[in-house]
Amino acid sequence: MQHKSTTQAILLLVLANLLASLSDVSLKVLNGEVPTFQYVFIRQMISLFFILPFWIRLPKVKYIEGFDMVTFWRAQFIVGGSACAMIAITHLTLATANAMFYVAPLMMLPMSIFLLKETPPLSKYIATGIGFIGVLIVLRPDQFHWAAIVALGSALTMAFCNVFIRRLPAGQHLISTLFWTTIMTLPLALFLASFEWEVVSLTNILWIVAINIFVLGYHAIVVIAYKKADVSNIALAEYSGLAFVTLFGIMWFDEIPDLLTGLGILLIVIPMMPLPWKKWIRKA
Repeated sequence: MQHKSTTQAILLLVLANLLASLSDVSLKVLNGEVPTFQYVFIRQMISLFFILPFWIRLPKVKYIEGFDMVTFWRAQFIVGGSACAMIAITHLTLATANAMFYVAPLMMLPMSIFLLKETPPLSKYIATGIGFIGVLIVLRPDQFHWAAIVALGSALTMAFCNVFIRRLPAGQHLISTLFWTTIMTLPLALFLASFEWEVVSLTNILWIVAINIFVLGYHAIVVIAYKKADVSNIALAEYSGLAFVTLFGIMWFDEIPDLLTGLGILLIVIPMMPLPWKKWIRKA
């Protein structure tokens, strides 16, 4: 039963990362034409517009679910992570930016140990180490860009958000969780946006709507996935998005990775695959 739940969680994370990749493509097209925190605020307002009708239809006893400190801190991390992601995607190729985003699962392994007291098997340590080597190859000095540091900030916020999901009550309604998370992002996003507010074109608003739909789907599916299994057992499935954005970057932006970057991406993606060496390690 536990194996079935883990498999379902992994498949859900792959789907979630496909949606996140489409969001990154839309953000790349936006090309930084909207101020960073204004973009975050508009996106979260649109998200609230989508969620509110579903939240209103919940039983009244469910309204308050998610109105807590865990949700509050996840919301603040989402504001920071969204801003960092926009900057990184604007200035880096999709593959490089996402290679940095997918440091998040590497960060989640130690977090799951120290914050959630989980005990991942040896194979998870080895797989995470291989993924980390892949990140170092992608980040080699001759390819380094200052926006990669910003991307690492986004990875850190994603790691905290995903680990905090495991601290949410098991029976908490998904819509209520999304509603209060969105509400709690607005004050900080509006405050920071007020320093750089400007008129935004209708075309860019429509791109933000598309981004929001993909991101909302990503967060909803991620909440479901991380409630089904231990963080340490499924975190590597987050790497699937890296394969998606690399393909989309080649198809739509002519961002063809060089040989070393391709090798680094493979080292990041391969550990999440069900390879025989993982079974041998578990039996050892």
